[in-house]
Amino acid sequence: MTLNRSVLSRLSTSSTRRLGTVVALALLALSVAVAQEADRWQPAMDRFAELDRQTPPTPGGVLFLGSSSIRMWDLERWLPSSGAVNRGFGGSEIADSIRHFDTLVAPHAPRAIFFYAGDNDVARGKSAEVVAADFSKFRALVAQRLPRAHVYYVAIKPSLSRWTLWPEMARANASIAKAAKTDPLLSFVDVASPMIDSSGEPVASLFIEDGLHMNDAGYQIWSDIVAPLVIN
Repeated sequence: MTLNRSVLSRLSTSSTRRLGTVVALALLALSVAVAQEADRWQPAMDRFAELDRQTPPTPGGVLFLGSSSIRMWDLERWLPSSGAVNRGFGGSEIADSIRHFDTLVAPHAPRAIFFYAGDNDVARGKSAEVVAADFSKFRALVAQRLPRAHVYYVAIKPSLSRWTLWPEMARANASIAKAAKTDPLLSFVDVASPMIDSSGEPVASLFIEDGLHMNDAGYQIWSDIVAPLVIN
């Protein structure tokens, strides 16, 4: 049995239309997902903007930026004389700080930025190369907008809950540390080494129950390392 040309044409047209509909729906879903991801941080950005309205930023200060390890760092307690501003937002990746640079960084025009991000990036499947490339974009943006600002990259930390990811995280750290050697306004802050014990495992006593976030002992290590840099 054979089909005439008219039937074949109708079938072809119908298939094309269905394919077009599938593609259109897929593109719509993708655009919605992108919009939702972009909007995910809007409440936090609104809160930061309100804080800046209440207390207008003073240019030339010190800014702490990044994910939950920054957000949970009580700077007034651990670095009381620094006057540093905390703009950490938990769960964020490097790209999020780039996307919201105008809210997070630009109003403060800081002389120094202490940046911790990359931990969540690797946890969500990004390779060391992607993490290093994303940080390079952030560094370039700072150089363009704030050419005198010094960026301190706080190393991705080893943790109990993400220990299986440590090899990738360590590679990302190594790439950024290498870049810092040729950039006078970029420093790599090695907070990771003191968090690994003599057997090559994360020091368990530095973490709260989730095995990811640090307790006072962990922040004591970080603060002791960072304090002299903040003063400079």
